[in-house]
Amino acid sequence: MESMHAVPWRGGNMLADLTGRSIATIKAAAKRLTGIRRREFQAQVTLDYCCGSPRRSEIVFGWGRETVCTGLGELRSGIACRGNFSARGRHRTEEDLPHLAEDLRSLVDPQSQVDPKFQSPFAYTRMTAKAVRQALIEHKEYTSEELPDERTFRRLLNRLGYRMRRVQKAKPLKKNQGNRRHL
Repeated sequence: MESMHAVPWRGGNMLADLTGRSIATIKAAAKRLTGIRRREFQAQVTLDYCCGSPRRSEIVFGWGRETVCTGLGELRSGIACRGNFSARGRHRTEEDLPHLAEDLRSLVDPQSQVDPKFQSPFAYTRMTAKAVRQALIEHKEYTSEELPDERTFRRLLNRLGYRMRRVQKAKPLKKNQGNRRHL
């Protein structure tokens, strides 16, 4: 069970009615919000319970100081900061190496064939992702360090419209008693 006592703060000026249970409730409420609404909520709680100090809100509620500072600035100015979510994470391989797609096509196209039944828009290739990677190193002067790994090449080939298809081995004819010649 959570403590019902006030949270101690060395600097004073913190409201005495802020208990462990109310802190847990405030944290849960902040967790359910996202983006601008969360920063606005954290800034308002910081103003109400932590004397506007982002450092105090970090200690008491466990929120990031930078986020609280951004929220306080948004409250002061009335202008909301927009997040640049699309710039986060890894970029696609084609964006990092712009000529890779055309080099890949020049190697794979001679080894590819269209689906003979025309049931799919994909081209089937006999080259494996490992062989494509090795061919790029040997023929197109890429280094092993700048190229992605084999799994990424499989995904890249799929995005470019190539599918792996094993070459079917020739099957021998079954020997039937009716087809045999007797000498």
